Amino acid sequence: MKWSILIGRPFGVEVRLHLTFLLLLAFFAWRGWSVSGTAQGALSSVLLQSMVFGCVLLHEFGHVLMARRFGIRTQDVTLLPIGGVARMASTGETPRQELLIALAGPAVNVVIAGLAFLWWVLVPRTVEGFDTSALKAPAPLALMIVNVFLVVFNLIPAFPMDGGRVLRAILSWRGNRVWATRVAAGIGKAVAILLGVVVLLGMAGVLPIHQPLLLFIAVFVWIGASQEAQAVATTSLLHDVSVRETMMTEFHVAEPFSTLREVSQWLLAGYQQDFPVVAQGEVVGMLPRDDFFRALAGSGPDTLVRDVMRADFSTAAPTESIEVVLRRAQAAEGAVLTIPVIQAGVLVGMVTPENVGEFVMVRTALRGVGKGG
Repeated sequence: MKWSILIGRPFGVEVRLHLTFLLLLAFFAWRGWSVSGTAQGALSSVLLQSMVFGCVLLHEFGHVLMARRFGIRTQDVTLLPIGGVARMASTGETPRQELLIALAGPAVNVVIAGLAFLWWVLVPRTVEGFDTSALKAPAPLALMIVNVFLVVFNLIPAFPMDGGRVLRAILSWRGNRVWATRVAAGIGKAVAILLGVVVLLGMAGVLPIHQPLLLFIAVFVWIGASQEAQAVATTSLLHDVSVRETMMTEFHVAEPFSTLREVSQWLLAGYQQDFPVVAQGEVVGMLPRDDFFRALAGSGPDTLVRDVMRADFSTAAPTESIEVVLRRAQAAEGAVLTIPVIQAGVLVGMVTPENVGEFVMVRTALRGVGKGG
């Protein structure tokens, strides 16, 4: 995401363009020029590719707007050479929500394909002497074909495509979400292997298919399927786990009148990255690691913690579900991921991504020992 640039905020959602996308446009410009030998051919190729990604963007906003109906926030949408990625707080809290969110994207492409078909069929050749043959040219037909392809490709029942989420929603309607994810991820990996074999057979001349891009898609599908399976497996390990079981209980606290020089000594002496700021026994702020280094470089080591700390932070209770707490933290834009744990007004612990990750690793190892025994 560091290689992406902001290009707009439709519906209040950031749309970012990954810089590698510009390389793709350059490739299609070269391809159009090499085929036609003219600048117009290069421009036509770039415009066609831009039209395709316009449809991809509308597809992603189908997901975004459906998720918004269920109160699910979307952080941003990024256009990559392989398509669009919407970073949503959740894919749906229930199988019904996940099903509707997953289908909303392809539904947008169905609508676009239908409109393109009507454009192709109904627009007359001439309108009061105006030649509209250009409108009957490949544009509407290409638009229809592209969107039909997007529907078919995205509904392949395998992760990370929409079809994988549709399949998981259906399988988990009355069953186990983890099992449903494993099935969809397994199909995703099988699809990736199949695509890879097809590309290799094409390169060997066995099949009349010469699309190296399919190999790139195969790698993308394999990684996406693996990550989805891992994410759900991790979530299952945190099910019914309380904050108390995962929180850090040994840590330093800063005071509003502490200096960044003092904090730097604590940072170097241990593994703690974010520091709660406590005044008269009450947590009044959080000093995240990134804010600390930014202030240290900008205003120097004698800067007071109170001038750098964040006053907008969330807290948790020891008895809360860690799943709920993490979901709440992820849904809050720009929130500090380290969360103070408060009991009866007293700071008793901190929830950090690192501690939660270590808890998951320990629980995974213990499960492996149990199976081995």
